[in-house]
Amino acid sequence: MTKLVADLKGGTGFRKSLRVKRVEGMKSVQVYEMTWAPDGRATWEYGEEIRPGQPHVIWRRIGTHSIFRQP
Repeated sequence: MTKLVADLKGGTGFRKSLRVKRVEGMKSVQVYEMTWAPDGRATWEYGEEIRPGQPHVIWRRIGTHSIFRQP
């Protein structure tokens, strides 16, 4: 989590070790996935800014690879 927050604040993209990418097949919203451990996964989307200039992350699912059944 600390690495993701640091990368969001830095505004220069995500470090490769987090393996961040967009979830395919989600047409109505842009959902992203992140891998931080061999079986540690999370999905999220961006929401409306709450604090000016800071990205607002809405966590959808956090857990193992099984979270991809319904991201």
